[in-house]
Amino acid sequence: MEHLKGRIIYKGTVEGEALTTSMPISFYGGVDPNTGIVLEKGHELEGMSIKDKILVFPQGKGSTVGSYTLYRMKKNNTAPLGMINKETETIVAVGAIISEIPFIDKVDITKIKTGNKVTIENENLKLF
Repeated sequence: MEHLKGRIIYKGTVEGEALTTSMPISFYGGVDPNTGIVLEKGHELEGMSIKDKILVFPQGKGSTVGSYTLYRMKKNNTAPLGMINKETETIVAVGAIISEIPFIDKVDITKIKTGNKVTIENENLKLF
């Protein structure tokens, strides 16, 4: 088990399976809010679902509508359980806050691999 610390963007405790990418994500247009499947052509996660995963990515990108896409995903039960960023930006931060998705940043995301069991407890991160 490895322990990491980050900065809380939205506090909470959640446990799940990591889905990681080294590429930024655009929620608006890049992810289907009805299914949670990544649609962006050429993205490392293209065709994969972020639903019920701990989504690990460097940062968001794209339109501010991405915040509301995350909120819509939460209402549709297609959102990630939690999110971890290297360095977040406003779009994803606002989306996590209004959607009440546990979220931390300032984490060395290279230590987290797809399939790792991850627990986010506020600023603390445990990898199994």
